Amino acid sequence: MVNDAKKRLPSNLRGQARTPPVDMRIHRSAPVSAGKKAASARDKVAAYTGMGMKTVDKGLSEEEREAVRREFRERFSPGVRALPSTISGLAALANERIEDAIARGQFKNIPRGKGVERDTRADNPFVDTTEYIMNKMIKRQEIVPPWIEKQQELARAANVFRTRLRNDWKRHAARVIASSGGSLQEQMNRAAEYARAEEVHNPRRRNIDEVVVPTNATDDVVMVKVGQSGAANSTTTNPADSPNNDSRPTLSRPFRDSQWEAAERSYMELAVKNLNALTRSYNLMAPELAKKAYFSLERELNNCYADVAPLLADEIKERATRPRQNTFGGSFPPRPQGIFERLGTGSQPTKIYESKAPHYGFKEMWRDLWSRPR
Repeated sequence: MVNDAKKRLPSNLRGQARTPPVDMRIHRSAPVSAGKKAASARDKVAAYTGMGMKTVDKGLSEEEREAVRREFRERFSPGVRALPSTISGLAALANERIEDAIARGQFKNIPRGKGVERDTRADNPFVDTTEYIMNKMIKRQEIVPPWIEKQQELARAANVFRTRLRNDWKRHAARVIASSGGSLQEQMNRAAEYARAEEVHNPRRRNIDEVVVPTNATDDVVMVKVGQSGAANSTTTNPADSPNNDSRPTLSRPFRDSQWEAAERSYMELAVKNLNALTRSYNLMAPELAKKAYFSLERELNNCYADVAPLLADEIKERATRPRQNTFGGSFPPRPQGIFERLGTGSQPTKIYESKAPHYGFKEMWRDLWSRPR
């Protein structure tokens, strides 16, 4: 154990270390003349020469000088240096490498990428962040929720039913109107008249499937007003139906065929029943705001009549002007000429012999054919 020769002084008797005051005032240096500056520079050059730095290369050959230059070049290149340990050193090294790359032309003709697309719905305060992120992950993985798959199935089934219904009615209506007789122009005028009557008595309406938000599913004031305005528009009468409007000529009733409806009713009722079953299963798993209304056969027929009526005139014209089609889809070959047509197309005149015998058959015709001079 080491003991001090002299005891330490108590802390209250020790002297306090004082920092000498620093003069922060700016002092101007004494002016130096140009002669003194030149003399100082000459002394520094003489000292540099006296150190023998210039005599180093006297004993080196050209290969040795090149090796020294290569060593210094590799030693002071940016990639060989040790990484600095301070933030300022790292910034200086990064700037040096960037400037070196710019000098070599590495930043020229750089292909520009697509800009960052900002999702505005991510910062929406009215959207649940957790649900939005989960939906975005599901969309990125191309996973479709079950109610979306059911919605697609319902849309395909409705499209198939409506397309077949319109094609069948257009073909049947064009045949019935064309079978009434008259020229092609008269048939087209008759179809155009039916189209005008259809527009007056059964105008085309907006597709109800586009409205996915039922007004009775919410008590919002805006949605209640939307439902009231839709009901008011549906009950509004057409000015052409008013008795005071005498400027427009009286139109006939729209074209209908009760026999066709009776023949197709079983299929249509079954198809509408299937669509309603799909709609019911879809509404059970869909959100409240995405539920759809049920299908009605009367509404589907009215929409079909309204959509097909403007196309009947063109359908009649196409059916009258297009070539006949055979069973396999191709057009029929030209009809061969009859015997009298073939005989009349020759260059020489044709003679026809007539017999006065009461009983003239194939035997007599064969005898006359070979006995008469040509």
